Amino acid sequence: MKRSKRYIQALNSFDKTKLYEMNEAFDIIKSLPGTKFDESVELHIRLGVDSRHADQQVRGAVVLPHGTGKQPRVLVFAKGEKATEAQNAGADYVGDDDLAEKIQKENWFEFDVVVATPDMMKVVGRLGRILGPKGLMPNPKAGTVTMDIGKAVEEVKAGKVEYRLDKNNIIHCIIGKKSFEKEKLIENLKTLIDAVVKAKPAAAKGKYLRSVVLATSMSPGVKLNTNTLVE
Repeated sequence: MKRSKRYIQALNSFDKTKLYEMNEAFDIIKSLPGTKFDESVELHIRLGVDSRHADQQVRGAVVLPHGTGKQPRVLVFAKGEKATEAQNAGADYVGDDDLAEKIQKENWFEFDVVVATPDMMKVVGRLGRILGPKGLMPNPKAGTVTMDIGKAVEEVKAGKVEYRLDKNNIIHCIIGKKSFEKEKLIENLKTLIDAVVKAKPAAAKGKYLRSVVLATSMSPGVKLNTNTLVE
């Protein structure tokens, strides 16, 4: 892959082999050549687990204290009082079979997060092959299948992010924007790391946090010292 001059300049501005402390890593990220838009700041966490085994899955959700810098569009599958509750909490779209049909027939995806009440999972289940590959399928572990629908919507709007392993045993998660104050990014990073550590499966053996890389959406990653990330 051919890299831009900006990317190469960024790559040569720090030691790619060094493990940096959190403060220094954020200083590097902040100092890298910017783009015309406010880049997302991402965390990539490689874990010492095997996602092929059910007892070594790592998945959950956590509310970042300062959000991600993005206002997510929330779609809710609910009926009656729960639909009203979702609307009052700020959901962008609320419905049931009508929304499912719109997704199926119109390939409609004007939303970022899907939340559903348990009784609506029969409807949502029909969308598994569509929502699943996009990471949009609601899940009880992520708090997106719940009767407390108002709270779920409010948490998503407040900066709740879902984390899960990919097939390479890596968690990829946005923790803010490059324009955020460093202290806010640090608090978001610590919150995510703490949640992932608490979600460590009992079956996981050896070193759990294998590597943690901090990056912006358009720049190379900075490796963090995993030994000092967990207090």
